Amino acid sequence: MATTAKIIAIGNSAGIILPKEILARLNVEKGDSVFITEGSQGIRLVPFDQDFATQMEAAREIMRENRDVLQRLAE
Repeated sequence: MATTAKIIAIGNSAGIILPKEILARLNVEKGDSVFITEGSQGIRLVPFDQDFATQMEAAREIMRENRDVLQRLAE
């Protein structure tokens, strides 16, 4: 499914207005939060999940603490 969205000014920032069909497919509504991730396929929006956010923060902390080990494993 391809659709277009317009980028609008919101104060000093910018925002995108999502059509109601997209909101329904994401199972979100006005005021909800979403994760924005970037991958090889482009930008992805997914509903915010507090459990996932907590797990990702723990993973980031572990990666920060063990940066040297992870770098050696990657070689």
